[in-house]
Amino acid sequence: MEPEQSPFLGVGWAFPLALDQRGQVVAASYESLVRQSIWLILATAPGERMMRPDFGCGLHRLLFRSDTAAVAGIAASEVRQALVRWEPRIELLDVRAAPDPAQPSYLLIVVDYLVRRTNSRFNLVYPFYLER
Repeated sequence: MEPEQSPFLGVGWAFPLALDQRGQVVAASYESLVRQSIWLILATAPGERMMRPDFGCGLHRLLFRSDTAAVAGIAASEVRQALVRWEPRIELLDVRAAPDPAQPSYLLIVVDYLVRRTNSRFNLVYPFYLER
């Protein structure tokens, strides 16, 4: 990674929060930090963070909905809106949602994205459980 890329992509605490053998907080950096940020956005329901009540993704409103094409479409739309709003380090290429063939109550949300600074392409599969 070139030095001018690191300030934009950043270095921060890894998620989930953990300590290494020396008792220091484990860090994540660059593309790994971006990936963890995407995961946090999708896993956070709006209203969950006191100081940022609008942060997160509206996926949690879909809990206990039946597995339909409409729910998959709404899920993809919620993810798209949240990532465009909250993660400026990426260019969102595609978001798809479909039931997991092995577990129909799971919705697999596939996010294809490009890290703007490095022009590197990645994808993330986020499993969303319609039933808890």
